[in-house]
Amino acid sequence: GVCSQLQGPPQSFPSAMLHSPSEVWKKGGRVFSVLLAVNLALLACTLVSGGAFKDVALYDYDVFFMLTVVMLITIIWMLFYIFSTSRRPNAIPYKDSHAGPIWLRGGLVLFAVLTLVMDVFKTGYYSSFYQCLSVIKIMYPVVQAVFVVIQTYFLCVSAKDCTHAHLDLTRCGLMVTLTTNLAVWMSAVTDESVHKAESKNPHMNSTHRIGDSSDGCRCDTKLCKIFQNGYFWLYPFNIEYSLFASAMIYVMWKNVGRLIEHSDHIIHHLKFKLFRQTYFLGTIIGFLILFTGIGVLIVYEIQINSKNNSNRKKEVLGMYYIFNIICLGLMSLLSIGGSIVYRFDKRDMDRHKNPTRTLDVALLMGAALGQYAISYYSIVATVASKPRDTINALNLSYSLLMIAQHTFQNIFIIEGLHRQPPEKEDKVNAQQKEIYGLTFVNLNAVSLRVPENGTALPFTVPPSLAIQASPEVTQSVKSSKKMNWRRRFLKEISAFLLLCNVILWIMPAFGARPQFDNTTELKFYGYPMWAAIVDICLPFGIFYRMHAVASLLEVYIMS
Repeated sequence: GVCSQLQGPPQSFPSAMLHSPSEVWKKGGRVFSVLLAVNLALLACTLVSGGAFKDVALYDYDVFFMLTVVMLITIIWMLFYIFSTSRRPNAIPYKDSHAGPIWLRGGLVLFAVLTLVMDVFKTGYYSSFYQCLSVIKIMYPVVQAVFVVIQTYFLCVSAKDCTHAHLDLTRCGLMVTLTTNLAVWMSAVTDESVHKAESKNPHMNSTHRIGDSSDGCRCDTKLCKIFQNGYFWLYPFNIEYSLFASAMIYVMWKNVGRLIEHSDHIIHHLKFKLFRQTYFLGTIIGFLILFTGIGVLIVYEIQINSKNNSNRKKEVLGMYYIFNIICLGLMSLLSIGGSIVYRFDKRDMDRHKNPTRTLDVALLMGAALGQYAISYYSIVATVASKPRDTINALNLSYSLLMIAQHTFQNIFIIEGLHRQPPEKEDKVNAQQKEIYGLTFVNLNAVSLRVPENGTALPFTVPPSLAIQASPEVTQSVKSSKKMNWRRRFLKEISAFLLLCNVILWIMPAFGARPQFDNTTELKFYGYPMWAAIVDICLPFGIFYRMHAVASLLEVYIMS
């Protein structure tokens, strides 16, 4: 198209070209790729949900076959993009400076490595039953490992691309890749949710899971048990990898055919200097809460899964709720404090077009709905149920604080993401440097006439004037101190919230399910309804925490 033939630096394009026919047609190309993705996603959702239940005539190897096929198609397209599309002349005239920041790519690589470890465990587990299994079950983790390696490389080198070649093919390829990641995510979430449900209710035999007597396969050996437990413990990292990749791919899709104006092409060079200009207070308290939370999780898992009496389980539930109430309360208060500080922040709002920031805000708001839903269902069940004991009171407080914390934290993060990077206080314009050089001068006593061409006239400063500080300079120093205080306060809040979100991700991701261990909601709604609510909404709540970590890291650096 015309977009692929445009050449020259970003500032050479007039603003009228942003509405050229090729730029308008991109909406048609986007619609086609979105329709393709929606149909593929619905097919994946149908197979994944149907294959999870014993009464449906769909089996898990049907799901594995579909996922393997779409992953192979995606692998072929990514290789085509890497070796053909991206190497065409003028194929990538721009790079989106906001897309694929280093911390997001670093997180993607970390989760990719852990996903590969999971695939090794899964391959070992399925290989233990090679005599009574379909070949596709053994092929699936191998293909997934290849898919993860190629996709990670693809996103690390191409996440910032504004592609101007093979426009429609690239849009469709990106949407198929995004849908493939979402399908893998749905499969992993469903498998993990059913596994957790079976661990809570051993008599529930609703899935076509390996190990059921109906499959003719049993996991009896010690090595098989290690493989089985290993890949289930690593599922949270695979889930987060799929979501991280989906977010980066969506930004790439938005940038296909994008024309970046000069004002949008300015790159803010933010130096990632950890713990610079901080008092360490937020970091120390954050790590204290993180390690305390890990200890609470270990005790919770041991005591809840052991055959203790009901009183002991209530004590463990109370401990879990109290820790979360303290953590959520502190996070809410500091989020409010940070939002108040932003009210006095003199930095300008960043109003430039930024698909990455738009997606971040949408994901924060959308993913929070999952935890909102669970909390409101819990509030209704707790208020309407009896007896109104201590555990129910703690559960009610926990649910209310969960809603408040998500709301105030979202406000704080969105405020931070929309701020311009802070200006360096040590920057002084050239004319001021010529006036007072290395010493402070009483600028009120100096009269300068600047010609129309803007050059300063030479002058001599009397020695008697070189010892007086001007009111303007004094005011600038005071303003700089205030800005440093605000900046340090925002950094402390960001570091504290980041570490708290890490532990609030770890707890539900690695097995803490008070929604099932506290039977109030189960008795009120019944197992089928409450299990469906938790299994659908909780994965979004878990994703919210990890996405909040990435956003808070950016807010920390921007502060």
